[in-house]
Amino acid sequence: MTTRIDRRFAAVREEGRAALMTFVMAGDPDYEASLAILKALPKAGADLIELGMPFTDPMADGPAIQAAELRALASGQNMKRTLALVRDFRRSEEVTPIVLMGYYNPIYVYGVERFLAAAKSAGIDGLIVVDLPPEEDEELCLPALKAGFNFIRLATPTTDDKRLPAVLANTSGFVYYVSITGITGSAAPDSAKVAAAVKRIKHHTKLPVCVGFGVRSAEQARAIAAAADGVVVGSALVEAIRKSLGPDGKATPATVSSVTDLVRTLAEGVRSARARFLGTVR
Repeated sequence: MTTRIDRRFAAVREEGRAALMTFVMAGDPDYEASLAILKALPKAGADLIELGMPFTDPMADGPAIQAAELRALASGQNMKRTLALVRDFRRSEEVTPIVLMGYYNPIYVYGVERFLAAAKSAGIDGLIVVDLPPEEDEELCLPALKAGFNFIRLATPTTDDKRLPAVLANTSGFVYYVSITGITGSAAPDSAKVAAAVKRIKHHTKLPVCVGFGVRSAEQARAIAAAADGVVVGSALVEAIRKSLGPDGKATPATVSSVTDLVRTLAEGVRSARARFLGTVR
């Protein structure tokens, strides 16, 4: 079965470029502003959207995303409202893939069977659950695949060739390569090391390889896009949201544009990697 994610990567591959994947937290800073941001992302240049599921104990996330989760939770965001957010997004946008990213606890509490049915109905395409290893595939991964979702796994700089086949075994849609060791937004990626890692992973899979953690600028996006099939940006976007908020922590008229302006710049960086590549082969 071909999914929205498969179709989107096929489309950007036809254009000879990498995809730009943007991460924002569901409900940050509130439901209405979050929905407005979601609706604006595709027009700003996002090819795929990762949507965070707010959680109280986000062990892999840095300060920026942790703060976004706290803002979302304080505004009343929960799993039910996150699914509703995607459903509202899908009323006007049927093409852009949505991947839910986060931790297993909120899904477990909601109930796996109930969650998968509701997520499918809402229009979600894929799942990234960072704290479920391959050894626990029967818990969520295999039921999700059976229900028609892409289940995306993380590979890291410490995932060696012995471990990689287990990581890739039930992965679909794309592979998410974490470019640094550490939490989100904690350091900038080394493009040469990333290129070598992407090449190594591609020896084991035909899936697209997307790179995230630490990408903040158009220059970094361009460098990563030259080697990877996709570039993921998250902390920089949620930090842009934070900086746009008023003294009361509420959204302002600048909140949506603070995100979309940055996404446009990042999209230009990703697309310029294609232009540079085409220039070398003429």
